Amino acid sequence: MTQKHPSVLRVQSRLRELGILGEVHYLSDSARSAQEAADALSILVGQVASSIVFKLPNDNPLLVITSGRHRVDTELVAKALGVKKLHRADAEYVRLHSGFAIGGVSPVGWISNEAIVLIDEALNDYKVVWAAAGHPHAVFPTTFTELISITGATPTVVGE
Repeated sequence: MTQKHPSVLRVQSRLRELGILGEVHYLSDSARSAQEAADALSILVGQVASSIVFKLPNDNPLLVITSGRHRVDTELVAKALGVKKLHRADAEYVRLHSGFAIGGVSPVGWISNEAIVLIDEALNDYKVVWAAAGHPHAVFPTTFTELISITGATPTVVGE
């Protein structure tokens, strides 16, 4: 059952520690993609705050919290960070650093705190955004400002 999944419990616990009032919602359908999440929640795809993990050249993780309305432009983000290239992170790397499986990566509750975190400025266009809560069937409501506060993310243009 999703409600008792250890990753979801870890996210819920961390949200409470941070004083976040938004409740985790459990979806009957998977929210592995931004469009699936938007359809399940009856919201605009841009309101989905997707957590995308990359590997930096020094092997540290980069978390990009992006609006579901576009893809991350890796060249643009690499340039903003002053690195040559962003590397795709495989499922093992994502789980090792975040503690989550791809499709359910939450922006909070990571098992590692070594990630650099960027947040897509486009998410500021919405009053409420929805982020994964540790499982493809679990999400929580939040805001652009709240995500910055709870993740330490730097607002950045990450795509078009």
